[in-house]
Parts: sequence; C-alpha cells; structure tokens
Amino acid sequence: MFLFYSEMKRFITINLKELISSMYKFAKVATIALLTIAVTACSSSVVEDDLEIQKKSPEALYAQARTSMELGNFSKAIRNLEALDSRYPFGPHKTQVQLDLIYAYYKLEDVASGLANIDRFIRLNPTHPDVDYVYYMRGLVNMQADAYLFHDMLDIDRTDRDPQNALNAFKDFERLIKLHPNSKYAADAQKRMIALKNRLAGYSIKVAEYYIKIHAWSAAAVRAQHVMESFPQTTSVKRALEIMIQSYDELGQKTLKQNAQAVYDRNYG
Repeated sequence: MFLFYSEMKRFITINLKELISSMYKFAKVATIALLTIAVTACSSSVVEDDLEIQKKSPEALYAQARTSMELGNFSKAIRNLEALDSRYPFGPHKTQVQLDLIYAYYKLEDVASGLANIDRFIRLNPTHPDVDYVYYMRGLVNMQADAYLFHDMLDIDRTDRDPQNALNAFKDFERLIKLHPNSKYAADAQKRMIALKNRLAGYSIKVAEYYIKIHAWSAAAVRAQHVMESFPQTTSVKRALEIMIQSYDELGQKTLKQNAQAVYDRNYG
C-alpha cells in the first residue's frame, strides 16, 4: 500500500511538472506570436505611410508634416520631413524643414538626432536669421539629455550624476547670448543658465562630500573653493564654506579656516 501511494505521488508530481511546463511554453509562444503580430502591423503601417509619402508632392509632404506636428504626431512628422530633406534638399521649404526636424526630434527626446541636425544647420547656415533659435534649441536638447524625469517626479536627489550635458547646455546658452545678445531667446537662456549653475555647483558639492567621506581633505577643500569661485551666487555656497572650514581644520590650516569662517559668519552667522 505504501509503495502504491509513493508511485501515485511520483506520477502526480511528474504530470504536474509537465502541465506547468506545457503552460509556460504555451504562454511563451502566445506572447511571441502577439508581439510578432504587433510588430508586423506596426511595420506594415510604416511601410504604407512610406509608400504614400513617395507619391506626394513637396507641398503636400510639408503640409502633412505641419499637420502631424500640430496634432503631436512627431514620429509621422519626422518621416515626412526627412523625406522632404532627402528628396528635395534645395526645395522652397529646405531651411524650414531643417528647423522643424530639430523641434520634432526635441519633442521625441531623440538627443542624438536633434544635436546632429542642429550642428548641420549651424554649419550650413551660420548667418541664417533663425540661427539664434538653433543655438537656443541646442541648449534645450542638452538640458533634456541631462534631465531624469522619473527622478524629478519621485523627488530623488541625483545631483551626483555626470554633469557633462548640463555643462554643454550652459555653454550653448552662453554662446547664444554672446553671439546674439538681442535675441528674443536670450532672456530665457539667462534664466536657464542660473538653473544650470545650481546644477553644476550641486555636483561639485557632492564630489567634495565624497572626498570628506574618504578623508581626502585637501581635495574636498579644492572642490569647495571651485564652487566659491565659479558659482558664487548659487545655493551651494553655504555648504561649500562649511566644507572648507571642516577641511582646513582637519589639515591644520588655521589661517585659511579663519578666513572661511569669517566669510561664513558674515553671510550666514
């Protein structure tokens, strides 16, 4: 009786495993099939759009691109604009097509394509009346590359991330203001530069705090001094002074500590 029960238990266990395995395989195959159908449908739609694009005149293509942009369908707008750009590079809408492409790539958060088209426009049209807008868009695209939407939404502090894109954006806005001080985009660029300064200063503070953590006091003091010199009107100045006071104290630099303490007391005491 015991042997019979053991055999039955083993038989049920084996069949359960086979059933679970079969269900898993079925689910996997079904998922792949659904994904294939979805991709095929999407690809077919794109192919059909491309065929329609090839039949249209440049005027019709541009009108369709503008309509797509107004409706927020930037992917479709880009297909029309790219077709115009490649098929009619010397057409009546050539520069406006390039400007629209820059904006559409920005809206799709396609940083690489956006920057590539911006740099091409500047290279080919350095004296164009709207080149100030293109410099402005370069700053916006680089700011976009630096942004972490979900970190902002969840209020997660990520000032320790690589600030290269923020630095590039700052230089873009700086170049815009230098080359086109009367541009209608200059005022907004200046406001964005303030935000970028705070971002860059915050990064330097994070680096300085890391040096404190590993007791690299001299490096911490240098970083904090960099904030004082490069970003004197940012929200990070107070923390920079605190780091300098602590670091100079650890290094035995009494005079430097007293100087930093005096500045701190005068502004925050």
